[in-house]
Amino acid sequence: MPRRVEQVVFVVHGIVTIAAAIVLVVAPAAIPATVGIALRPEGYLLSYFLAAAELAIGLLSIGTAWIQDRGAVRLVAGSFAVFHAATAVLEGVHLATQGYSVVLLVNVIVRVIVCGVFLVIAVRR
Repeated sequence: MPRRVEQVVFVVHGIVTIAAAIVLVVAPAAIPATVGIALRPEGYLLSYFLAAAELAIGLLSIGTAWIQDRGAVRLVAGSFAVFHAATAVLEGVHLATQGYSVVLLVNVIVRVIVCGVFLVIAVRR
C-alpha cells in the first residue's frame, strides 16, 4: 500500500474515532441507543471511559500518519487491527446472546474490514 494511502487511512480513522469520542462525551447515551441499549445517567461514566480511550486512539492514529519509523507504524497498525478484531468478536458475542441488530451487524462488518486494512499495513510495511 502506498505511503500516501496509509496516511489517509490513519487520518480518516483518527477523525472518525475522535468524532465518536466527542459524541460519547456530549451525548453519552446516543451511541449505545443505536443498538438498543438504554443508558441511564448513572451509567454515563462508562461512555466517558470509552470516550477517553477513543480520543487517545484517534490522536495516535492521526499522529501515526507522519511517523517514518517502519517498526513503529507496524506496531500501531497491528494494535489497531487487534482492537477492531477484538471489538468485532465481542460485538458478535453480543449479537449471539442478546439478539439481532442491523446496526451492530453492520458495525461488525465495518470493523472486520478496518481490521483487514490495518493488517495489510502492518504486514506490508
